[in-house]
Amino acid sequence: MLAVIGGSGLYRVDGLKVLEEIEIKTPFGEPSSPIVRAEYGGFPVLFLARHGREHAFPPHRVPYRANLWALKELGVKYVLGINAVGGINRLLRPGDFVIVDQFLDFTKSRPQSFYEGSFSPDYTYEGNEKHKRLLAEKRVVHIDVSEPFCPTLRGILEEVLTKKGVRFFDRGTYVATEGPRLETAAEIRAFSLLGGDVVGMTMVPEVVLARELELHYAGLCVVTNPAAGIAGYRLTSEEVIEMMKQKEEEIKDILLSAVEKIYGTKVWNCECENTLEGAEV
Repeated sequence: MLAVIGGSGLYRVDGLKVLEEIEIKTPFGEPSSPIVRAEYGGFPVLFLARHGREHAFPPHRVPYRANLWALKELGVKYVLGINAVGGINRLLRPGDFVIVDQFLDFTKSRPQSFYEGSFSPDYTYEGNEKHKRLLAEKRVVHIDVSEPFCPTLRGILEEVLTKKGVRFFDRGTYVATEGPRLETAAEIRAFSLLGGDVVGMTMVPEVVLARELELHYAGLCVVTNPAAGIAGYRLTSEEVIEMMKQKEEEIKDILLSAVEKIYGTKVWNCECENTLEGAEV
């Protein structure tokens, strides 16, 4: 099953046939919003508003673990994360799409793993699902993130974006910052020297947690503005939301086209579903 996680300015996807809203509890609390179960063309799709429907969760307070665990519990196998970002790479323009392939993590306070050894929550389960066993046994896990984003899912997005004729970049390094403040111009200069292309506040730990659950995850970024010091003017949240509103129809069109491609893909040339093999201590 496919899930879409919507970021700032994307709190629903018009065109999906909504069937129900699901409230679910996890060992890590409740997700940031009820999960919408919908369908498109007969294919099931779940939608989750990352920040909550009223944008009640700032980036450092989003319940990332609850969000991803809930999606896994509901049978999700593929996840598309939509993110509003600032452009560090000067080739990027507001409105561009970027299918990121790497990240740099500068977050500070967020739990980045479900599996925290003796510090894990008490949990019991029935069955043989790996992620549940690891949590129940309070194991320590070190996953490989050499290739953090699913290459097959990224390829599907590239195919869809190419067909739509929109301006996009097929790779890029996402710089994750803690927030909720925006970055300083000095930080952006440093990130640029390190190879960062876009900057945002939510894709980490989301992608890491998705890998810990052996999900196929890809991030589609929308450049809403040049990053601090590049823009030459004061940055505001309003311009981020306004750009996402402008791109709403394009995002919807891309997502709906991706649904059919994802469910129609028979061969997945990736290791996403084997991430936990050899990772536990």
